Amino acid sequence: MSLFSMPFVDTGVDAALHGVALVVLVGVVAAAGIGFWKVHELPIDKAHKENHQQIGLITALTWIGFLWHWVWVLAVMVAFIDSGKALRRIRDIWRENERDIPVTATPEKEETSS
Repeated sequence: MSLFSMPFVDTGVDAALHGVALVVLVGVVAAAGIGFWKVHELPIDKAHKENHQQIGLITALTWIGFLWHWVWVLAVMVAFIDSGKALRRIRDIWRENERDIPVTATPEKEETSS
């Protein structure tokens, strides 16, 4: 005899509670898997929505990202960053720095006749 009473032990309710716990466990694992899949497919969805030029590359990187997660980060970067716009911005910044440098004329040597 125990000091504490154990409710639901050796009753039909015990088995029903185990069944409920199993359903909740399966539901949580399925929801986590579906959530992981939805997050993992973000680069591909973005590429298709924007009609990206590198859809094949993004798809390959996303699938490889299942094994190596850092490759998935590359897929996100390629999908979400407009590379043409970024390169034009870098070019403009580079040229802006060139324009700030004053151009000094080199003094010409005077010809002296003696």
